[in-house]
Parts: sequence; C-alpha cells; structure tokens
Amino acid sequence: MFPQKLSIEELRDKAFVFRKEILQILHDAGSGHPGGSLSAVEILSSLYYCQLRHDPKNPKWENRDRVIISKGHATPVVYVTLANLGYFSKNEYKLYRKFGGNLQGHVHVKAPGVEFNTGSLGHGLSVANGMALGARLRKKDVNVYCLLGDGENQEGSVWEAAMMAPQIKLGNVCAIVDYNKVQENGPTNEIKNLEPLAEKWHNFGWETVEIDGHSFSELLIAFDRFNKHDRAKPFVIIAHTVKGKGVAFMEAQAKWHGKAPDAKQLEEALGALKKI
Repeated sequence: MFPQKLSIEELRDKAFVFRKEILQILHDAGSGHPGGSLSAVEILSSLYYCQLRHDPKNPKWENRDRVIISKGHATPVVYVTLANLGYFSKNEYKLYRKFGGNLQGHVHVKAPGVEFNTGSLGHGLSVANGMALGARLRKKDVNVYCLLGDGENQEGSVWEAAMMAPQIKLGNVCAIVDYNKVQENGPTNEIKNLEPLAEKWHNFGWETVEIDGHSFSELLIAFDRFNKHDRAKPFVIIAHTVKGKGVAFMEAQAKWHGKAPDAKQLEEALGALKKI
C-alpha cells in the first residue's frame, strides 16, 4: 500500500523511467499527447508514490483516496504511472489507443486505477467535489485530488465548481493545476489570459500555493501543507511546469500538444533525455 517514503533521488529515477515509457508508447501508437504528459510527470509520481493512500492490488479499496484526471487527454503519463505502481502489466502498453484495449486515448475506467472517464474538459473538478462530499457524508477520511490543465481553467464549469467547494467547506479536495502555459493552439495566456491565476483561486476561497511543478521537494512540501491545512477550505496547488519537459525540441511547443514522435524523433528524444 502507498504512500511510501521515497527519496528525491528515487523519485527522479522514477520520473526518468516514466518519460522514456511515455515517449515509447506514443511512438508505438502513432498518436497521443506528449506535451501535457511530460509536464505532469513529477506531479503524478510524487502524488501516487508519496501522498496518495491507495492499494494497486485492491484498486476498489473503499478507504482509498481518489484522483480525477480532469485533463483527460494526458493518458500516457497516467497509464505509465499506474503500470509502474502495479495496477496492470506493462504488456497493456501494446494496446494503447487500440480498438478493444483497456488503455483508451482519454482516461477510461477500463484501466484499473482510473476513477472516472474524462476527456471533455472542465468537468473533473465538479466530479471531485461530488466524491469529496460523498466521503464526508459517509464519514470517510478520504481525500480527492483533481489534476487540471491550465487551458482547462478557461472553462466556465471549472469556476462553477471552484465557487461551490468553499461554499460547502470541502477541505478534503486538492486541485492541482498543471500550469505549462501552452494549449493546443498556442500560448495559453494569448488565447485567453488566466492571470492572475493564483489570486483568482484565492479570491474564490481556496487555500492556494504556487510551486515549481518539476521540483519534487516543492511538490512534497505542498502536499504536506495540504495535509495540515485548515479543513474549512479546499486547497489548490498552482504547479508551474513546462510543456514537453525533458525533451528539448518538444518543450513549450504547441505542436507537441497532440503529436506522436516518429522513429527519428524518438531516437533523438531518448538519446538526449536526462534526469530532472
């Protein structure tokens, strides 16, 4: 069962493996979303290994914490995280985005460890709120984490959910914004400016922290703050990240939002990949 106490170096090792596998499964499938998967590697690895209460051998354990991947297109990082934790065999990678496979192109409950189907942006936080309220009504000590994209914060439904959580004091909700600043069609703040993003969440009634989303030490400190925060408020982590992090030619490039590397690009990316 998790969480475990891993060192920063052990987490860096995990992240390095995750990035290699993300690139490989995208290449093998010939499609998918590398940019927003590579930006969230440190977020999900620290969450699943060091913060989340869960049991890969018993994915439906009643007292587990829940994770809602609201940016549902980032399946490579989600499935690689779950496979490395032991939720399912890495042999499943062969059927990623294939008809009849369990690893769909957007997160789907066919994959053990996935709590809710997502893909159409803007719905995950409302689902997380509902799960958190349900846990409270059942008197269960369960936290609900929701990973949001930054472009997704342009959706009105996100802010409806953001208004509701403080109103009913959902202190067991932790939203995490993967703020990589690039969405499908270009720089996020040129398409619809989000700033001041942290101030907006704070003014909606959330306890808010801003961090470097590629720093394991900052991520672990933020999760520790969530564990100790005033449970009368929901909690949000604004994680500043880089789209395509770890692969120089993909970094901060909108064209890598949803494009798989070809054989030459895969070789180049894997050859240059380093621990972060």
